[in-house]
Amino acid sequence: MAIAFGAFGLGIQHVNADTGEAWDKPVVTLGSSLTESQKRGTTNTLTASLNGGTFDTLTVDGDTLVKYLNPSGSNFTSSSGVWSSAMVQKTDNGGINVQILNYAGVNNITTITADQYRNAALTAGVTNANIYITSAVKIDGSGALAGVYAAFAQHGQNLSSSQVAAAQDEVNTLSGITQANKNQDGYSDKQLNNAVAGMKSQMASQSNNGQQTLSQNQIGNIVDSQLKNNNLGTIINNNQRTQIVNLLVKIQNSGALKGTDFKGQASKLSDSIQNSAKGLFNKVKANLNTQEGQNLFQRVMTAISNFFSALADWVKSLF
Repeated sequence: MAIAFGAFGLGIQHVNADTGEAWDKPVVTLGSSLTESQKRGTTNTLTASLNGGTFDTLTVDGDTLVKYLNPSGSNFTSSSGVWSSAMVQKTDNGGINVQILNYAGVNNITTITADQYRNAALTAGVTNANIYITSAVKIDGSGALAGVYAAFAQHGQNLSSSQVAAAQDEVNTLSGITQANKNQDGYSDKQLNNAVAGMKSQMASQSNNGQQTLSQNQIGNIVDSQLKNNNLGTIINNNQRTQIVNLLVKIQNSGALKGTDFKGQASKLSDSIQNSAKGLFNKVKANLNTQEGQNLFQRVMTAISNFFSALADWVKSLF
């Protein structure tokens, strides 16, 4: 498994952005339901790029899920199983980067995408981190996300419970929208997550980094703008738009926008998503400049303008 941290293009320096304490080692989070064989396989998958380097380990169990994920409405219990696992490496720059690694050649994370993990981590208050996810069995990936939060807590960065709850709500909302639109022409999960990262950055800018509260109407305008910029304005339906607006209201209320580098991290996330799929976003930009990329209102206004222009030309021809 030739996955290297260098693929992110970062110089690795493990620094806790909030406390200044160094992370001497990456943290590997292992699901408590893994067999001994699966633990070895999971650890080998997550740490292959360390080339024998040392790391800390923590176990993620049902109690971890209850602590971090239930406040958002999940129904985990102390006896809930956990298989998905993560390795977290804190950096001093470069934004939030996530790779989902195949286990024995298979991607077993069935629901949460890499970009959804990244957006959730941003909302939760994570900054500048390389995160690797894998699972020995087919599973949605929630356990790995709880493990990421637990890894930061282990190093003294206790993430805000309200932000973590908003982050989990974000995962549920975005994964649901992606599932509903998976067969829609012109839709991709990257477009949606890029739009949401842009919404967060724009909200932080307009609210002066959370110092001013944006109205639901203002947030709705930001949502419409970013959906249009990502060619999703005619794909995301009204119900899904409302879900996104409500999500962003919750993110604002969680205090996430007040993070010292929230806007910068959101901008880096958006740039990274676009760079990872330049062909897709070049196509999106091209479509926005075509008649097919215009919304119905734009097409109607264009038709009206053309009609009156033609009428004026006809009147002039009479004299």
